[in-house]
Amino acid sequence: MKVVRVETRCVTERLAKPIGSALGQLHSFGCILIFVHCDNGVVGENLVFALNARRTRVLQAMIEELGDLIVGRDAGHIAGFWARAWKDINFLGHKGVPVVGISALDGALWDALGKMSKLPLYRILGGAQDRVPAYHSGGLWLSSSDRELAAEAESFVAAGFKAMKMRLGSPDPATDIARVRTVRTAIGPHIKLMADGNQGLTESQAIRLGRALEEFDLTWFEEPLPAWDVDGLARVAAALDTPIASGETEYTRYGFRRMLELRSADILMPDLQRVGGVSEFMRVSHMAESYDIPVSSHLFPETSLQVLGALANANYLEYMPWFSKLYNEPIEFADGQALVPERPGWGFTFNQDYVSHLERT
Repeated sequence: MKVVRVETRCVTERLAKPIGSALGQLHSFGCILIFVHCDNGVVGENLVFALNARRTRVLQAMIEELGDLIVGRDAGHIAGFWARAWKDINFLGHKGVPVVGISALDGALWDALGKMSKLPLYRILGGAQDRVPAYHSGGLWLSSSDRELAAEAESFVAAGFKAMKMRLGSPDPATDIARVRTVRTAIGPHIKLMADGNQGLTESQAIRLGRALEEFDLTWFEEPLPAWDVDGLARVAAALDTPIASGETEYTRYGFRRMLELRSADILMPDLQRVGGVSEFMRVSHMAESYDIPVSSHLFPETSLQVLGALANANYLEYMPWFSKLYNEPIEFADGQALVPERPGWGFTFNQDYVSHLERT
């Protein structure tokens, strides 16, 4: 099975209502759909994106440039592609846009391999579980009022979710504390609650706020510090009883190795787009397992689900439905868990009619 061409399509997916976090306001996403066409008719698919559709074309150009490294080659030699691409991007650097380009093609190649083999990726990758606990991450934003927070949290529970995540980052920490209290009161003591600082705090602020939030029994306190301050994050993790989750903005096994050595986080959160694709997500997760550290996904629930299903140390799928309309198949849930589909490859395919609609608008 050889790759004959790489196709990319750009669309903009807009939110019905802008949302706010410590990272700023979000109103749209520039999505790049990747199609790796093979000589036997199999097409591997994947998705990467840019916030507010900024730098989308830069990502698209990187993917197309790296496509030269797979065209005419065996689509199943994914490790070979990864090694060639890692060497190829050396001059530009091993973080940022070049790694996103590798991730985009890596994921499409894995999808193609699954489709050719007629197996879901989680089974090809080893198989650990056919369902993964999920938390709802598509709400409880910093821009929501207390009334909206309570109503939305209650709606997530009514929908069957047993875990959810809210955002922090108010100018006054007392406001954050009150907002967490509002959500905890709304959902009761038995629903898991996570809180995300979106990299908006200093080390001392994170420790003070984290200690004040311990009465609410948070499942984790996510990304309180800027992503580059892994040393400071280690000190925050050591100071708090609440587990620290981080890693969504980290790149490849080398960045995560440093986090593990420092004990910067109690839960690692690789992002399929930034970690280096399926191949590197698996390497990072197995490395974390050697430290007895669990992993949770960041965004991309349709594709992350297959990878988490292959990992014994996977603890949560982040359910963020930003891109769900792009797929033909919905994620299925049972008793607060996402079911890993037994369909080949990712188990999710792009809805071409909807994609064409977005291209016209």
